[in-house]
Amino acid sequence: MKDDHIQTKEKREKNWKLLYVRSAKLARAKQLGIDYPNASSKRQDEIDDNEPLNVLFICSRNQWRSPTAEAVWRNHPDMRVKSAGTSPNARRHVSVDDIRWSHSIFVMENKHRSRLLAEFGRVIANKPLHVLDIPDEYQYMDPELVDLIKASVGSVLGLP
Repeated sequence: MKDDHIQTKEKREKNWKLLYVRSAKLARAKQLGIDYPNASSKRQDEIDDNEPLNVLFICSRNQWRSPTAEAVWRNHPDMRVKSAGTSPNARRHVSVDDIRWSHSIFVMENKHRSRLLAEFGRVIANKPLHVLDIPDEYQYMDPELVDLIKASVGSVLGLP
């Protein structure tokens, strides 16, 4: 009888240890912006061919370049688009949910790529990340900016 009590007590302690380890892992994953366990999310190579491509456009303050890209590609039938900024002062700051939502990410400059990798490294690891090399010298919907965005994004995605 005493042995049964000891075994039950040990089993309870082991269960608590496992529960603690799992909750610690879940908390750490949430802190890092990682799905854990990663059962519900689709991998990049599992995108349905009939599903529109989720494209995220990133610049610094989400004022001119990325909102222009979003406006240019918003009505394309094969795409869903969003835009955000990397700066804390951005009109719409990029989030973990934005990164998870996207199938492909376009940044305007290398510094945006670096900031995304620093902030969302593990979440962004398997996503295509394209640098458009468009400097911050255009206003919203500037015709030259629109042409640059159409040409560069279209060539990367193979769209006319």
